[in-house]
Formats: sequence, C-alpha cells, structure tokens
Amino acid sequence: MSQPIRQAAIRRRYLHDEVADRLRELIREGELEPRARVNELELSERFGISRTPLREAIKILATEGLLELLPNKGARVASISAEETGEAIEVVAGLEATAAELACRSITDREIEAIGEKHARMVEAWKREDNVAYFTLNREIHEAIMAAARNATLQGIYATLSGRIQRARYAAHKTPEQWRRAVDEHEEMLRLLRARDGERLAALMRRHIRGKVELILAAYG
Repeated sequence: MSQPIRQAAIRRRYLHDEVADRLRELIREGELEPRARVNELELSERFGISRTPLREAIKILATEGLLELLPNKGARVASISAEETGEAIEVVAGLEATAAELACRSITDREIEAIGEKHARMVEAWKREDNVAYFTLNREIHEAIMAAARNATLQGIYATLSGRIQRARYAAHKTPEQWRRAVDEHEEMLRLLRARDGERLAALMRRHIRGKVELILAAYG
C-alpha cells in the first residue's frame, strides 16, 4: 500500500518542477513580460495539466522572485528596477567568476568540446544577425561553465538570481563594436578553458559580465 503512495509523490514533484521550468522559459523569452498577470486557465490548458501543479509551480517561482503573489488575485511577473538589476549583475559577475575558477579544476575535454561547438554556432548566428539564436547559445555557454564547476550550491544561487535579470542581460542592444568585443571575449573564454587557467578566466568572466551593466541600464531608458 505504501509503495504506490511514494511513487505518486515523486511524480507530482517532477511535474511541479517541469511546469516551473516552462514558466521560467516564458519569462526569460519575454512571452510573459514584467507585471503581466499569470492566466492560470490559459496556461493549464496550454501545458495540458490541472491548476494544482501550476499553482505549486507559481509558488516556486514566487520564492525565486520571478513572480509576485497578489492577495486573492493570482500572480503576476515580477518587475525589477534598474538599480536592482545593476546590483544583481554585480553579484552574478562574482558567481560566474567563481564558477569559472572551479570549472577549470574539473571540466572534461568532452565538456570543453561541447562548449566549443556552441561557441562556433554562436559566432555563425552573430554573423547572420540571428539575435535569438545568438543569445540562446550565449546563455547556454555560460550555463555550461557554471555546470562544470560541480557546485550545486553555487548553481542554485546563480539560477535564482540570474533568472530575474536574464531577459535584460541577453536582450540589451549592442553596437557593432560591442558585439565584436563580446564575441572576442567568448573566444578568449574558450582558450582559457582549454588551458585550464582558472585565475585568468575568472578575471575575464567578471569583466565580461560587468561590461553589460551600462548596456542594460541604457535599455531601461
């Protein structure tokens, strides 16, 4: 009698996490914009689920600061001020610098090869001015380095904080010179990863992330 109960509980947890991931993606891609209300009926029909796992996923994102719970009115996408974004980027820069140093101690050749492949595709996207593909691959490269750090605590803090500023971080407008500099810095990241030079990669990563602050604040107008 107890075994089916345990299996059902695991399945429900998995579903909540899956729905939370889908909601994060909608927020990150801008389909759910800051201050937009979360339409539970529409989303439950879209995901093919009942409202119960959706509401539990909403609670998860509320604890991460991605959604705001409204008394008796559901939830809406949280907004973040320019000042808060600037502060968050500074912390993210530190987290990614730490991850870079740790990654150089544990990353495998296969992982570096996979990052190199993403980098090549990112450069091609940049050349053909495919911004969506470029930013997606850019984000995946940063996340791959974070994963290679092998530090679950670091990854958890990063995922929560980065999620709040991700759309602003990857969608800020760049001049041709700024595009070129960002691509060059990614080239250098790959070189330092291959050399396992954690100290220099950490310094570069911190500089690379901090360099986005003015861009993002300018995007706020």
